[in-house]
Amino acid sequence: MGQPAYVLCVHQGGYEASLQPRKIYRALPDPSAEEHGLLRVIDESGGDYLFPATLFVPIAVPAEAEKAF
Repeated sequence: MGQPAYVLCVHQGGYEASLQPRKIYRALPDPSAEEHGLLRVIDESGGDYLFPATLFVPIAVPAEAEKAF
């Protein structure tokens, strides 16, 4: 199963400068990271970084709303 395109941050996990709880982030495919329980996410800085997958839950975004993201 591949990574979701969008995830909701449910816990900062010590990454206060990078993540905001209750915010939606874009996740990028990274099969190697997934094998290690990590997600590659575009964070607050605009860069993509690896974070523990347990900090997020996948969400479905309707096609009509994807342009807004």
